[in-house]
Amino acid sequence: MNVVYASNDAYARHLAVSMYSLLDHNQVVQRIEIFVLAVELSQENQDKLAQIARRFDREIVFLPMDLKERFPYEVNTGGFDISAMGRLFVGSVLPEEVERVLYLDCDTVILASLKRLWETDLKGRVMGAVMEPTIYPEVKEAIGLKEADPYFNSGVLLMDLARWRKDGIEERLVEFFGSMGGKTFACDQDTLNGALKGQIKALSPRYNFFTNYRYFHYGELVKLFPGYQAISRDVFQRAKKHPAILHYAGDERPWKAGNLGHYRKAYEQYLSMTPWKGTPKEKGQRGYLFAYHMMDYLTWLCPPLRRYISRRFGMKLVEGRRDA
Repeated sequence: MNVVYASNDAYARHLAVSMYSLLDHNQVVQRIEIFVLAVELSQENQDKLAQIARRFDREIVFLPMDLKERFPYEVNTGGFDISAMGRLFVGSVLPEEVERVLYLDCDTVILASLKRLWETDLKGRVMGAVMEPTIYPEVKEAIGLKEADPYFNSGVLLMDLARWRKDGIEERLVEFFGSMGGKTFACDQDTLNGALKGQIKALSPRYNFFTNYRYFHYGELVKLFPGYQAISRDVFQRAKKHPAILHYAGDERPWKAGNLGHYRKAYEQYLSMTPWKGTPKEKGQRGYLFAYHMMDYLTWLCPPLRRYISRRFGMKLVEGRRDA
């Protein structure tokens, strides 16, 4: 199994949590090689991450990257760290003999074996990912997707690198992002969705379960995007109860003081096993996180009101990133 992350120093401890949980739950896998696209990742942090790999007798390879040099135009990531764009270049950065890879965001925690995910038949598609039905329609429209087109989250990607290279996917991604003026709402994610329309296989939400989806009814997700019916109600419910990969994709981050999210303890458990054990939580957002958690319950109790608030205030975020 080949696994790739992209990280800078700010996300090193989150990468450590994800990597430890990955190796802990996949000890029976014969071979796991981890590649880290290192964007300003210090030697000290690399040594700490290598310590975790040695704990499980696994190999880790650091690949330094200067992402700004890879774009022939100015890039505006709209507040996201540019390391997020590293996943667009795995085909050229990873060794040629690596023909399939599992990309994981640093803000994930693995809770089960990924053997079945790794062996997934992509049915000729260049990549597998999990649908994100709550994305704003305006975001899809901006990158050329129609209302009926699925939109995928880029936090977990099963990539056919052999075909990726053969089909010149990297060049297409860079060209697409350039055609958008080097700026979109969700930089790398929008680029993948816009450039690879029709070439992404939908994976079970179990393999990229967004923690705030715990509070969404299945019917509400289908209402937001009818194409989500491709994922059955039973599959969604099983993913909610037994996620294989948790993704802390919203504002309810478990490393922030005041976070009340249901899945926060999984992160805390694995943090305590890493060299970052005892790292204090980030302060200053207790009030906001309490309000965010109340929104979680509102999502469950009154979906129409939650939808209204999301549309009203969420679009300010979209417009804010466009203007940044």
